[in-house]
Amino acid sequence: MNIIRFALRKPIAIMVVVLAIAFFSYNTVKKINVDIFPEVELPAMYVAMPYGGLSPAYMDGFMANEFQKVLLFVSGVKNIDFKSVQGLTLMKLTFYPGTDMAQAAGEVSTSVSRAMGFLPPGAVPPMVVRFDGSSLPVGNLVFESDQRSVNEIQTLALTKIRPMFVQIPGITSPAPFGGNVRSIVINIDPDAMQANGLSPEDITVAITKNSLPSPAGNIRIGDENLMAPINSIAKGPAELLKTPVKTSDNRTIYVGDVARVEDGADQTVGYVEISLKLTTPFRFKLTTYSA
Repeated sequence: MNIIRFALRKPIAIMVVVLAIAFFSYNTVKKINVDIFPEVELPAMYVAMPYGGLSPAYMDGFMANEFQKVLLFVSGVKNIDFKSVQGLTLMKLTFYPGTDMAQAAGEVSTSVSRAMGFLPPGAVPPMVVRFDGSSLPVGNLVFESDQRSVNEIQTLALTKIRPMFVQIPGITSPAPFGGNVRSIVINIDPDAMQANGLSPEDITVAITKNSLPSPAGNIRIGDENLMAPINSIAKGPAELLKTPVKTSDNRTIYVGDVARVEDGADQTVGYVEISLKLTTPFRFKLTTYSA
């Protein structure tokens, strides 16, 4: 009752206190960080090691075994598990609770670089992935077009659209999935190869040697010093057909004489199915324009 009597005797003071509480409460709520997925330190890290075409047994012996030798010395490692399939080895590193995962990630990257010297020729650097609560996706973007092929949409999403997300603070945009990566496919004719005394290795070497940009030096014209680069990279299948492979009996054999070149895509190994449940009709469409 004393509080009620005090409020009746001092109504202005009570109103000031209530308004002050409301004002400071509003400011405090605005400054509170809200996160659907709070930061969670998961003591695990993954290392993906690709090597196209290598069997699982060779992936274990030549890839996983070499990485395991150096990753055992990373601070805080509790257990190392790996699984190999054709062309890929996935290694999981489990750490003790309380391990500084930022420091562990740096040590893993250093150890991976050290192990690269013991891998077979042609091996590419592996991918080190650290998972935590912020790695969970918060949304998906689906692209479609009536004017562009799947290959062109994949290229646009990878080179044009994905870099736009860099401007958004705190967001990470993974590589697009579900499209076909453009590839120049060379189909060799075995009979023509045998008739000309060639092997598939000869085609590979010829294309590699004739598809390199290189600096040729500078050319001085008057007071100007001009750069003279050489770019022999083919712009399309038609130019690859004219790549010389071998000279025999005063006759030059080109790629077009023993193979067929197509502007295609990699073999399809996965599909993406998107199911959207929306309360209002909505459709996202990628609109493209030709120059």
